[in-house]
Amino acid sequence: MEVTVKNLVKAYKMGKVEVQALRGLNLEVEKGDIISIIGSSGSGKTTLLNIIGGLDTATAGYVKVGEVDVTSLSIPKLVEYRRRIVGHVFQTLNLVPTLSAAENVSLAMIAMGKSKGERNKRVSELLKTVGLTDRAAHRPEELSGGEQQRVALAAALANDPELILADEPTGELDTMNSKIVVDYLRKVNKELGKTVILVTHDPTVARACNRILRIEDGVIKAETSPTNISEEETPLTIIDYLKNKIVEIDSQTIKLEADFKADKMTSDIYIATELKLSQTRESFKEELHKLGVTIT
Repeated sequence: MEVTVKNLVKAYKMGKVEVQALRGLNLEVEKGDIISIIGSSGSGKTTLLNIIGGLDTATAGYVKVGEVDVTSLSIPKLVEYRRRIVGHVFQTLNLVPTLSAAENVSLAMIAMGKSKGERNKRVSELLKTVGLTDRAAHRPEELSGGEQQRVALAAALANDPELILADEPTGELDTMNSKIVVDYLRKVNKELGKTVILVTHDPTVARACNRILRIEDGVIKAETSPTNISEEETPLTIIDYLKNKIVEIDSQTIKLEADFKADKMTSDIYIATELKLSQTRESFKEELHKLGVTIT
């Protein structure tokens, strides 16, 4: 599933202030490729991934995935697109804590109306693919962080999408588990023929991909060879990581307010989500304070 992005613009408004996350970005991804997108926090990485994946809309420009012009789809068509064509893997996992690994993988297929027999067969195949056959009955809290992320990857593959979008899938993992998750992403790319677009800040993760694209100020500035990435990127310190997470939360808060003002959600959902973001931001601020860093 090839991906074409042309002159993509995304602007958010908060009061009288307009923030441009993407500024005429262009991108070409060939069918069956696996690429990584790197860049500093706020450079537009996640915004780009969300628009390609149908989770956000563009201000201008277009995105074409296969034969589908994503930027022209209505909201109902976007839902169908997300279910059939794209598999999302997030840093936050999005696993249901009360369900087993097998049940979490099965959820997307229930939404598609698959029979129980079809679901059970597919779940078995996918858990085998990610090496978790013996963990099928375990709930997320009973799994390691790496195992949870592999369950999330299996869930993303449930409806056999052609395109996998992974947003910082190793961001919360240690080095060993990061390598395991990346190895399975490569396996999905090579053995199942899926096109994979991966957003990461980790140079080790980036080097596992065929192409590495650097995004700055909302545009693709350069393509970097996997063999050269270690010379150009250095791992984030814990302080940098926490600061970047706060910047990301601030961006999410701006988008949340814009969506609420555009009547895309109820007040109850808005309040609950805003509270969760605020609490998460405060926890990061507290961690920075412990490290001797004060942030407003």
